[in-house]
Amino acid sequence: MGRMFGTDGVRGIANTELTALTAYNLGRAGAYVLTEGTHKPKILVGKDTRISCDMLESALVAGILSVGAEAVAVGVVPTPAIAYLTREYGADAGIMISASHNPVEYNGIKFFDNRGYKLQDELEDEIQRIIESNFEGVPSPTGEAVGRKRREVGALEDYIEFAKNTIAFDLDGLKVALDCANGACYSAAVQAFRDLGADVFIINDNPDGTNINENCGSTHPEELMDYVVKKGCDVGFAFDGDADRCLAVDEKGKLINGDYAMTLCAKHLKEIGRLKDDTLVVTVMSNLGLKIACEKEGIKIIETKVGDRYVLEEMVKDGYVLGGEQSGHIIFLDFNTTGDGLVTALQMASIIKKSGKSLSELASIMHELPQVLANAEVPNEMKNIHEEDEEIRNEIRKIEEALHGVGRVLIRPSGTEPLVRVMLEGENQEEIDKLAHDLAKLIEQKANK
Repeated sequence: MGRMFGTDGVRGIANTELTALTAYNLGRAGAYVLTEGTHKPKILVGKDTRISCDMLESALVAGILSVGAEAVAVGVVPTPAIAYLTREYGADAGIMISASHNPVEYNGIKFFDNRGYKLQDELEDEIQRIIESNFEGVPSPTGEAVGRKRREVGALEDYIEFAKNTIAFDLDGLKVALDCANGACYSAAVQAFRDLGADVFIINDNPDGTNINENCGSTHPEELMDYVVKKGCDVGFAFDGDADRCLAVDEKGKLINGDYAMTLCAKHLKEIGRLKDDTLVVTVMSNLGLKIACEKEGIKIIETKVGDRYVLEEMVKDGYVLGGEQSGHIIFLDFNTTGDGLVTALQMASIIKKSGKSLSELASIMHELPQVLANAEVPNEMKNIHEEDEEIRNEIRKIEEALHGVGRVLIRPSGTEPLVRVMLEGENQEEIDKLAHDLAKLIEQKANK
């Protein structure tokens, strides 16, 4: 079988691709691999609001208990809560059941180690190996050695307290709109902002098991953009289903993506002397406008491959405190070990309050360059043709010269589909649109010869 784990845990359509049996196997193998040699290990289990979570939680917990570990069920919490609480409660591992921003029919299972970090590839491969070996050598204790499940009712409160404590003062007088995506932060975000004194307006906070991410949240922020203006709010925040990412909306109803958020947070942290080595970690997909703005502010940029795990790896390696993705997946490493939508929202809200400036004014330090994405359909074995074919390489060189240094060409083979993604940035939308599609066409022709 192929690799079970994708870039963010195991994911698929619940009950066909991701079955109860798969969840049981992951619980059993995961508990064994992550807690080997620990006496009576303890594993935290959280979930989002989708209907399939109960089924998968029951199976996952059964797997954990079958190797004699203790399962601590914390109920519906954001993914970053699992990362934080695993450390806080001294657990041996944490598991989150969620498919993040995907539609309701999907679900996923992601693991965190005892320090609250997502697993390294080697550990994921070891979990898969144990499942494929039919659990060879994995114990099945009996009698009083079988594991127990318990509920931790105070978990959500503990996470909310932690999130509130990441900012130094209250948010009195700030009008904030929240789009909870009918997902995992439907109560956490509302309570945190209310406790801090903000005037809170809420949409999509009535999860019924089937409406998570449905035309709402960070993947569909249009409703929030209208709502912020209609209610006269200072800022709006849209979360995804498991609240590890967050996008903002300014007082004029304009969407403020992760690039803007990181730029203004980096500037703020630099001003208060809290931005380690004046460095921000981003992926290659971040807009060129972010780099230009950071250069002006004296902020250094480090680029990684696409994926929050690569951003995190780079941050941990050199102790950088801020990094993330355009999608709003932002890591404040001083506070948490994964992207945390609620912490991101609170940080931005506190910068607005402290500066006395509007979000549109704060975000104006960055000017986003037009970006065009075009796909070229290519056979899997031809995904590197842009590096090998002389004509394509010449064409890329020509485009880069035509953009006069204010723009770039980025070519990225898809990890999941037979596609090569061609991304162009530049000052003139029409020009780069034509260049991107022409280049994609050329790649497609050459690859399918």
